[in-house]
Amino acid sequence: MRHTDWGVLSPRWAGIRSEEIDVCGTSVHYLTADVGCDGPTHLLIHPMAGSASMLLDLIAPLSRLGPVIVPDLPGTFFGHTGSPHPRAAKAEVNARFLRAFTARLGLRDAIVHGWSMGGLVAVLFAASVPDRVGRLVLAAPALPGPLPSDEVRFWRTAGPMLLTAGPPLVRVVLRMTGRRLLEMKLRASTNRRAEGLVGGDLARLSPEMAALVTEELRSADPRRLGGAVTAFASVLSHLFVDRGHVYRAIADVRAPVLLLWGGQDGVVTKSTIDDLAARRPDWRLRVFDAVGHLLPLEMPHAYVTAVNQWLVEDVCPA
Repeated sequence: MRHTDWGVLSPRWAGIRSEEIDVCGTSVHYLTADVGCDGPTHLLIHPMAGSASMLLDLIAPLSRLGPVIVPDLPGTFFGHTGSPHPRAAKAEVNARFLRAFTARLGLRDAIVHGWSMGGLVAVLFAASVPDRVGRLVLAAPALPGPLPSDEVRFWRTAGPMLLTAGPPLVRVVLRMTGRRLLEMKLRASTNRRAEGLVGGDLARLSPEMAALVTEELRSADPRRLGGAVTAFASVLSHLFVDRGHVYRAIADVRAPVLLLWGGQDGVVTKSTIDDLAARRPDWRLRVFDAVGHLLPLEMPHAYVTAVNQWLVEDVCPA
């Protein structure tokens, strides 16, 4: 779904528009918003199972702090950006894509926001091109946390084989059952089961966002589920197998970081957040006790308030 002004769907999205740009021969779709003030550009990176449109409720309030740009990552399920090759949806490939995308737009010192898998991509991106990232906001990031020794042994021995052999088999199954799986996901998104998976309170989502998610599920192309499988396998690899690479990227991030997490998160555990805080005590942590994994959707205005307070406090410390 694309609109020259998303205000046609809801007044809350007025001034947000779809744009396209060519990046290395691939047509890239992104959302951008009218500027509310003269501030740094905010670059938002959506989760694995989402697209730029999933962040519509966050774009408008965030645009009061500066320009906002939200690209559809390549190979994602709901987005409109093309997939230049079968590995395009991997986290590390998405980080390289952002390097090309930001170079094409001439972005430097941006405030980069990464949510869930977008947080993993944001960390890899920030560590690889520090001059492009002025600050980093990580909301419930999909980053590795502590593991029991038996799980470490399992992933070291069986993990690489499973993650290599699994995705091709899953893609074959999806070609035959993709539409049925989408219908199941649509039913799950309209009842309490989804809330049990991600935590928090889905009733906090705006009616417009809930309706948009339902509509995008109905119109989704099952053939794009293969990209979701690639992305999921990539996340598992970074969380459980190739953890050292991510830990090195975490250590290499130079920009100030704000870490946001919901106390009811059913995806990213408290032990992971505690481990990140111990590894990087210079990162600022803000916990929203009653919120789940959908923090940017459940409380977009509280999210923006936390970001604004962080920016003000760093510029004018008490």
